Amino acid sequence: MAAAALTREGGEDAFRRLFRFYRQRDASDLRGVVDFSAPGAQVFRSQLSISLVSDQDAYRAGLRPVSQWKAYGLSGYPGFIFIPNPFLPGCQRHWVKQCLKLYPEKPNVCNLDLHMAPEKTTDLWGQSKEQLRRKGSSKWEPRSLLEKLRWVTLGYHYNWDTKKYSANHHTPFPSDLAFLSEQVAAACGFRGFQAQAGILNYYHFDSSLGIHVDESELDHSRPLLSFSFGQSSIFLLGGLKREEAPTAMFMHSGDIMVMSGFSRLLYHAVPRVLPNPEGTALPSCLNQALSSDLPAGSVIEHSSDEDWQVCAKYLQSSRINMTVRQVLAEGQKFPEESGTNGKSQAPSADSHHENSKAKRHKPNTV
Repeated sequence: MAAAALTREGGEDAFRRLFRFYRQRDASDLRGVVDFSAPGAQVFRSQLSISLVSDQDAYRAGLRPVSQWKAYGLSGYPGFIFIPNPFLPGCQRHWVKQCLKLYPEKPNVCNLDLHMAPEKTTDLWGQSKEQLRRKGSSKWEPRSLLEKLRWVTLGYHYNWDTKKYSANHHTPFPSDLAFLSEQVAAACGFRGFQAQAGILNYYHFDSSLGIHVDESELDHSRPLLSFSFGQSSIFLLGGLKREEAPTAMFMHSGDIMVMSGFSRLLYHAVPRVLPNPEGTALPSCLNQALSSDLPAGSVIEHSSDEDWQVCAKYLQSSRINMTVRQVLAEGQKFPEESGTNGKSQAPSADSHHENSKAKRHKPNTV
């Protein structure tokens, strides 16, 4: 296949060549992309720790009982776990709304803070919702502030200049996302996972995420969790060196990836966002209604029809990804640093994109 042939060419490293191949808007050869909805030879079933997550806690997080999940691994990638959409009907909507309406609010940090006065970024949802609701199909329409959003950081805020986290740049991590992350980590065998930092990435059809490794956390023994919503994407998972050709795989709405062990420090990237394979404006899983009977203590909230109309309009051409990680081991502290105030957060608002000259190291895995 064309993709396989590219890895044997000279010049660029193998990862870069395949990134550029899948980045092409007219790339038609997607036969080599792993699809976990129809697992092939490279894919095997992974065992989950069913006993570590009660059905009640799964329900509270908006998830099906872990006994009903499917989980897969990839040959050659120990510690990599792929969980196709384990969310209960309607529950993905909660996380989409949080990523668009709540999580971008102060004191959390976003890319727009680098270029706009603080008072201009205090209510991105309020400033954007009417414009988004009325939005047509023309690409020439001006973009709302929410459509200009590229990333939001939670908890320990990653400093894009120093490529470090610090104790003095921290805001409370959202309790609902922490609870979801704890349940998913436990189901994968990581009891006691602490959600301490998060990156939310906002992709459009022309977006990509450059080749990088997530190594800034001080504790690499804990997994990195990745949640995707909206349109689909191609994710590339490589090796410890960029000379190793990556494996391409599809990520669809509701899918979860866990990178742990050997796979925790592998190169990875997102070269391309794709329309969902059902051919509809939104994946069918996002059209499902949320049950009116939520369990006691549920972190899931009902979205109003008005709010969901705005979210749905946004997702027709976009994908949202949440990545969550534990930065510090139990009892570990940050080393003493001088002269860092954590204020500078990124080289540019377009660091999300592959054509950015600065290092595209958002500690994020899709």
